[in-house]
Amino acid sequence: MTTTLDSLTPLHADMRAWRRDIHAHPELGFQESRTAALVADKLEALGIEVTRGVGRTGVVGTLRAGSGKATLGLRADMDALPIAETNGFEHRSQRAGVMHACGHDGHTAMLLGAAHHLARTKRFDGTVHFIFQPAEEGLGGAQAMIDDGLFRRFPCDAIFGMHNRPSLGVGRFAVRAGPMMAGGAFFDIHVTGKGAHGARPETGVDAALVAAQIAVALQSVVSRNVAAVDTAVLSVTQIHAGDAYNVIPQTARLGGTVRAFSKEVMALVESSMRRIAEGTAQGFGARAELDFRALFSPTVNDPAEADYAAMICSELVGAERVDRNPALIMGSEDFSAMLEQVPGCYLNIGNGGADGGCEVHNPGYDFNDEALPLGAAFFARLVERRLAAKAG
Repeated sequence: MTTTLDSLTPLHADMRAWRRDIHAHPELGFQESRTAALVADKLEALGIEVTRGVGRTGVVGTLRAGSGKATLGLRADMDALPIAETNGFEHRSQRAGVMHACGHDGHTAMLLGAAHHLARTKRFDGTVHFIFQPAEEGLGGAQAMIDDGLFRRFPCDAIFGMHNRPSLGVGRFAVRAGPMMAGGAFFDIHVTGKGAHGARPETGVDAALVAAQIAVALQSVVSRNVAAVDTAVLSVTQIHAGDAYNVIPQTARLGGTVRAFSKEVMALVESSMRRIAEGTAQGFGARAELDFRALFSPTVNDPAEADYAAMICSELVGAERVDRNPALIMGSEDFSAMLEQVPGCYLNIGNGGADGGCEVHNPGYDFNDEALPLGAAFFARLVERRLAAKAG
């Protein structure tokens, strides 16, 4: 017997309760002590072997059945965002300025549901590692787990993860082979000029003016340096300079983000930014230093594993409800670091249709609980298919 959506329906109420509890008690990256304890305690109660503190606050549950040597990794993220929630429902965040605005509470609940089902049924032959990752939101939680020996301590032949998509209806999936999500970088450009009185600008070098000129010049990086067949985004999102109305500032700082679908394009953008920032500043008699931090690699799905994931999705909801060629996503995901170590697939699960639904990273966001059984069923069925138990 193979897991169906109906198989997970009895767990729906539990998953909803877990999800809402986590939503009400959000924790930022590398601070997920309560969430990690909740996950670990529930896994241990199922008889699953648990390792705590992997990559600081990560949790790995290991479940074995039969004598098979094959291994699978299933991953969910646990951290919240520094956003003040505007929702008024009962399970809204109880922590000021922190909320689950990206649905990681739902991801964690779905993987817990799959673990519960697989621990009870054990209709597979091999080993499953349930990987609950901290600090996905720009803090490098995936790399922290890898650096802590994740795949050495918990070997995986393949690894799978998923993210909710509010623009996709519940009951639908989106799976793409190859590049799926952009790599991401943050940057700061520090400008140093010469401070002066606001009434006598000729006696100084205006760092604010230099910063403004750099911000404008950077808009040429993508349009005039990146090939038209490639895709990249460069956004200046911060400019800070000065503290008084009558003082020419001596220093200024620009900050922002870059997204690209290959490391080669990301490197090209970085070198172009450095040349433009330094050259523009020099032309005004100032200095500029670029601090460029590539935080996420592009998320690239193994074609064979993407096909396998799409097959599982099709078995659950029908091929017509699985988008095999969704649009590329300019957002970034640090599951990419795991995919650089182990072949696997990252897919989207539909999470749209709830009252008041909106996109992620919005103060009014809430995960649609109707998607919970679907996500758990995907993980469970994937394990049973991939680690099929040998007939008697």
